[in-house]
Amino acid sequence: MLRFLLRRTLGAAVILLIISALVFYLFYAAPRDPARVACGKVCTPETLALVRHNLGIADPIPVQYWHWLQGIFVGRDYASYGHCPAPCLGYSFINREPVFGTIIDRFPTTLSLSVGSAFVFVIFGVGAGMLAAVKQGKPLDKVASSASLIASSMQIYIVGVLAMYFLTDQWHLLDRPSYTPLTDNPGAWFSGLLLPWLVLSVIFTANYTRMSRSQLVESLSEDYVRTARAKGLSRRTVFFRFAWRGAMGPIVTIFGLDLGVLLGGAIITEKVFSLQGIGTLSVKAVSTNDLPTLLGVMMVAAVAIVLLNIVVDAVYALIDPRVRLA
Repeated sequence: MLRFLLRRTLGAAVILLIISALVFYLFYAAPRDPARVACGKVCTPETLALVRHNLGIADPIPVQYWHWLQGIFVGRDYASYGHCPAPCLGYSFINREPVFGTIIDRFPTTLSLSVGSAFVFVIFGVGAGMLAAVKQGKPLDKVASSASLIASSMQIYIVGVLAMYFLTDQWHLLDRPSYTPLTDNPGAWFSGLLLPWLVLSVIFTANYTRMSRSQLVESLSEDYVRTARAKGLSRRTVFFRFAWRGAMGPIVTIFGLDLGVLLGGAIITEKVFSLQGIGTLSVKAVSTNDLPTLLGVMMVAAVAIVLLNIVVDAVYALIDPRVRLA
């Protein structure tokens, strides 16, 4: 298992290095010059060169990337800002603040939103899929399949607005969405994020219901499951020990990818409910051409997805020992 995880970790490091190089080149080779934007309307060539020097983008792109990569591990010196301690993702072109510090401030909101909604859609989605698989062809199965199809076609920006209007403004069943640190007030943290959790989990619950049902139906028809039934094992034992374990692999894999994407910023949900997380930070960075912030958010998303894939590989290896030989 240790060698398996070491191989996956080494591969993840190489993947992140390639992603960072490609994204850096695409961003900083863009036609829109961030130095000219920061320079203003009246900008002489001398002032433009000074702005590029102060922002740390005067060198060729490969040299800029090397300095950026060096800043992550050992820090970096800027002409305008002084020394930026590691891990340094640069300074924002807009507010002149460290990108890493800004991301750290916003990340708890996104983390709370992602983990809470993931808990909801896994419990309800997988649970509904299990019931539909057990009751295959019966009314409960048809209701669950139809409901999941309808829910998966909905859009968060519509469901979120309607839910906030009725559940919060009209019926006063839930508090208005907000973020309070968990360590400050757990009750306010829960009540402020309950509505975003429910809305964000609607589409994911539908997808997990359909996926769980299809995987379990396929597992229940396998030869080893029929053999377990023929040996006289109880229905519960056959379902949880054999069929359920065989269906877990794809579900765990998709869950790791979904959670990684959410940790990279649930953009629409954060925007609908005015939550100041990674998603809204990335939207603002795009609109203002704030390349260091946008690059930092992209790398956070990439790291989250890659690390969660390593966790998924480890869990998958526990579920199916044959994977450890891959």
